[in-house]
Amino acid sequence: MELSIVVPCYNEEESLGALHERVSAAAKAAPVQSYEIILVNDGSKDQTLSIMKALCEKDPHVVALNLSRNHGHQLALSAGLGEAKGEWIFVLDADLQDPPELLTPMLERAREGGIDVVYGQRAVRQGETWFKLFSAKAFYRTLSFLSETEIPENVGDFRLMSRRVLNQLLMMPEQQRFIRGMIAWIGFKQEAFLYERDARFAGVTKYPFMRLISFAIDAISSFSIRPLRIAIPFAVFGAFLAALLGVGALYSHFTDGTITGWTSLACIITFFASLQLICIALIGEYVGRMYIEVKRRPLYIIADITHKPARIQAVEAAADKAATKQATPAKTRAKTAEKKG
Repeated sequence: MELSIVVPCYNEEESLGALHERVSAAAKAAPVQSYEIILVNDGSKDQTLSIMKALCEKDPHVVALNLSRNHGHQLALSAGLGEAKGEWIFVLDADLQDPPELLTPMLERAREGGIDVVYGQRAVRQGETWFKLFSAKAFYRTLSFLSETEIPENVGDFRLMSRRVLNQLLMMPEQQRFIRGMIAWIGFKQEAFLYERDARFAGVTKYPFMRLISFAIDAISSFSIRPLRIAIPFAVFGAFLAALLGVGALYSHFTDGTITGWTSLACIITFFASLQLICIALIGEYVGRMYIEVKRRPLYIIADITHKPARIQAVEAAADKAATKQATPAKTRAKTAEKKG
């Protein structure tokens, strides 16, 4: 299999038809001999799964991967990547904000330049509110400041990657996944591909504000321990302020015998108590993630996989062809030996 196209889906019944049409057209136009389209149903509550199975019936290139429940976008994407058989893997979302027609130029760029990851970088983001743009910019700036790994700004999961990058990604077992950051951490040769991001084709976003906050926390805590170190400057500042207050109290005691400023002292105590709670919360966040990791539960559970037998035959034929190529030199040597004998 030369190309695998992985698309996680959650309640995308309105866009699946157009998605399949455009992705199929892009795959047929791409310079590859074989391809598969892996659609991952992430516990959808609408007719997404039924539509996926119908697409499998009429298109042998489609694979419908049905998860046992809603695991979240990053784990659904991980499930699709785990089933991908291609030498190149193309990832996009089901909302068609990332145009599948960019597959061919991204693939040509990767092959010509020997690039392992060509990631889409949004030059223009259409159909998004000023608050979404502002919060996205603040998120990437904060992540860039806190993370020890350089993660490109305005980059999502829309990308093309080679098999060797995917193999390394599949060896990373962490539960709290921020896949675009994990791929950046892997390294190899990576390059940005600027494009204009379209407005959502249909439906509503599956990332409400609180889920975006949770996603940002996952990203920061997965790639940085700097939040834990925030306690150090707090401690230094608190010690310095306590020393100044001590000097002031001693001065007041030996000059006029009274100590004033109890209101300001109460405010200071309250302030530093709040800082202590913040530090404890940060420590608790990291300890909680350690607790989740040590359980070693599976990342996701696949309920069933739907595809036509033609896909199995194609995979087996490719394996037989590879085995035949490896066996040919041995057969040639055997025939040569028989002739000499």
